[in-house]
Amino acid sequence: DVQLQASGGGLVQPGGSLRLSCAASGFTFVDYAIGWFRQAPGKEREGISCVSGSGSDTYYVDSVKGRFTISRDYAKNTVYLQMNSLKPEDTAVYYCAAFLTGWPDPTDMRYWGKGTQVTVSS
Repeated sequence: DVQLQASGGGLVQPGGSLRLSCAASGFTFVDYAIGWFRQAPGKEREGISCVSGSGSDTYYVDSVKGRFTISRDYAKNTVYLQMNSLKPEDTAVYYCAAFLTGWPDPTDMRYWGKGTQVTVSS
């Protein structure tokens, strides 16, 4: 069975850091790009970062550039999102997704993981 397991969320103070993980199984990891989306209450799901299957290409939405870093570990079939200098506006449920094309249209994502809550608050 295909699985994407997102983890690493939690409560952090403004300026703090978290690292999200997305563990993949059931498909050929290197064939798929992996992206991270987030959805805050009352807002649409937003694609914030992705990494190509080879790991050579990455993308960041302007609001997280310079603060978030995406990476992938082929030995562990896992994609990470290192989030630094967190702000209250980063509060959302974070999801990972695997896709071939169509970033950042959520309807083009092939596989989804369940979300992990990130709350940035003092």
